[in-house]
Amino acid sequence: MRVPRRRFRSLSFVLPRPVRLPLAVLATALAALAGCAEEESGRVEAPRAPAPASTEFPEPRGRSLAELRKGLATGLELAPGTAVHEPGPSRFGFALFDRARRQVTGAPAALYVSREGKVEGPFATRSDSLTVRPQFQSRGVSTDPDAALSLYVAELTVSRPGEHQIMAVAQLDDRLVATEPIPLAVARDAPVPEVGEQAPRVSTPTVASMAGAIDLLETRDPPDTMHEVDFADVVGRRPVLLLFGTPALCKSRVCGPVVDLAEQAKADHEGDAAFIHMEIYERNRVEGGLRPQVRRWNLPTEPWAFAIDREGRVAARLEGAFSARELDEALTKATE
Repeated sequence: MRVPRRRFRSLSFVLPRPVRLPLAVLATALAALAGCAEEESGRVEAPRAPAPASTEFPEPRGRSLAELRKGLATGLELAPGTAVHEPGPSRFGFALFDRARRQVTGAPAALYVSREGKVEGPFATRSDSLTVRPQFQSRGVSTDPDAALSLYVAELTVSRPGEHQIMAVAQLDDRLVATEPIPLAVARDAPVPEVGEQAPRVSTPTVASMAGAIDLLETRDPPDTMHEVDFADVVGRRPVLLLFGTPALCKSRVCGPVVDLAEQAKADHEGDAAFIHMEIYERNRVEGGLRPQVRRWNLPTEPWAFAIDREGRVAARLEGAFSARELDEALTKATE
């Protein structure tokens, strides 16, 4: 079957403003954007598989990343999709590409993290789809050849802040294929609201408050239905899914797919939570600058999704691209 050629940009986009994250964190995300933005790529699909057992991949046994790569095939590229990482459990989203710039999906893969020569791993990963049922796919996504369709996700455990290296190994055609290690910056304390913290109370515009001017609320085509309630009116009273992203202006090409996923989840979880979509730029124009809600939440990248429980605490957060499975898990944490 012919695989369409695609242009991958990144799974999250650094917003144009100064933030309190270490420069290395931003440099990692920017490198993903710069290195992948202009290359033509397709997709190489392997059969869908659950997260592989760590025994399928080599143990570090005191070896460095360079030593681990010896004896493995090479030729894959690791493109990170998340930029905010702190010590402890940390979600890491990413994509893999081969030498022809074709995206690799569905192949068993694992991650290794190194700091000062000490390697941890292998961390199991899973490959998830970003697709939705046809009735929830926006025109913007269906007509965009660059829209992201899948991602890999891993749960890392990093003990210390600072500069790290991260490497992926994938099983392709009965071979283990390694990527070059890339930087992974771990901040001591990132400014984005964390799980367990109170969600910053902000007022979000609604269809009613904007007198029906949906073009000032929304860049999705057709508009979604997540502008019915003001966040300030519902936070602390009922569970909320608050999604920051701009489908038409998102340079990473993942905002459209994740807004579609949230619209689908709203239908599937009717009545369980309030769903609110917050655009990124004033009057939906990049030159207008960031909306005050984005600044108040200290978001250095987009998109972001926050599941907030009925006490007003962040129960789960997702940076960059995420799947329906991850969104459902986040909503469960907020509503249980």
